[in-house]
Amino acid sequence: MSRTIIASDAAPAAIGPYSQAIRADKTVYFSGQIPLDPVGGSLVDGGIAAQTRRVFDNLAAVAGGAGGTLAQVVRICVYVTDLANFSVVNAVMADYFQEPYPARSTIEVSGLPKGAQVEVDAVMVLD
Repeated sequence: MSRTIIASDAAPAAIGPYSQAIRADKTVYFSGQIPLDPVGGSLVDGGIAAQTRRVFDNLAAVAGGAGGTLAQVVRICVYVTDLANFSVVNAVMADYFQEPYPARSTIEVSGLPKGAQVEVDAVMVLD
């Protein structure tokens, strides 16, 4: 099995000892993305909608760095600090994905890095 580190300057650099993503053969495993601005590395301003949009923009950038798009994502996991934001996250996600939608789980957590309200990781399969 071949393993390749995926990195995109259009997404925030990792804030710990991990890669933005790893490609193993045709499968790309994304690390969780939080709503960090890729230029300054700071948490984006705004509520859950703005944060969720930044997260999906970051994931799209990493997908591009791997030679793919969000259309090739087969699974995502959404972590939120408040499940009351579930409908807002769904509405934003609908702007980034079309049918057939990726498989998904949504999990409420007590906290996320840098005080983020949302984090998303993903798995993508390249053609």
